[in-house]
Amino acid sequence: MARLACSSLAAAVLLLASAARAEESTTIRVVVEPPHAVRIVPSQPIARTLPANFRLAEASAPDAALPITEVRKGPGGEIILLTSARLARTETYELEVRDPPIRRRVRPSALASILTAILAAALINNFVFTRYLGLCVFFGVSKKRDTATSMGVTFTAVMVTTGMFSWLLYTFVMKPLQLSFLQVLAYIGVVAFMVQLLDTVLKKTNRALHRRFGIYLVLITTNCIILAVPLLNAGADAGPLESLALALGSGFGFALALFLMSCAREKVELARVPASFQGLPIAFVLAGLFALAFMGFSGLSFFR
Repeated sequence: MARLACSSLAAAVLLLASAARAEESTTIRVVVEPPHAVRIVPSQPIARTLPANFRLAEASAPDAALPITEVRKGPGGEIILLTSARLARTETYELEVRDPPIRRRVRPSALASILTAILAAALINNFVFTRYLGLCVFFGVSKKRDTATSMGVTFTAVMVTTGMFSWLLYTFVMKPLQLSFLQVLAYIGVVAFMVQLLDTVLKKTNRALHRRFGIYLVLITTNCIILAVPLLNAGADAGPLESLALALGSGFGFALALFLMSCAREKVELARVPASFQGLPIAFVLAGLFALAFMGFSGLSFFR
């Protein structure tokens, strides 16, 4: 009896070991193909291709499985899962194969995530037209198109450099030393250094542009947008690519807002505006109309 029990135990151990080796030897590559397909490329053929052999769920809600309606076989042993739920390239999914037992986390494409963050910051969550930040510089330099364009390029450059410097400062200095409560002071110092450097460079290289900017170049130091981006990155514990994408998208969004507003205000100068609306009042009306237009981007999803 003892010999029989030992042999049974040894057989069970060998069976488990073989199953583990099979699981380790079988690898899969998963590609999400919106709107309703998932392509699986296994290193070894998967025998069972029934919908019950696969489970797909969003990483944010792993307990709620997405219904798999059909499984198709593709060339070279590929398997295509069709689901009634709508899929997106920017979401993270959990894929489970029951036989052989395989679990994989399907992460979104890095390029798609970066482009989505840039476009979302520039259009969907535009800091000027949806969050109403940075209005002082926005109304001050949007009277002429050339000045607004130059300020948009300058602001984007300052936004990207200060965003990345602030990320480095927070990640490698403030976070390890537990100095997060000094974020605002530290970020203002970084922005002030970059703006002062830019002010000196413009004064030496392009005095005409420096005079057109006037006091608004210095006001970049306390601009709400230039401070909001590092604070948002720190609050979300974003990585370097995510921080760069948010900074670049925010700069593009502010430059776009300045360009559109300057074009509209140049047209308004040729129109017959009532005396009570001339100057800043009509500028606020235009900004409100642009804000209503940008609300059309709400809920827009890219790369579906």
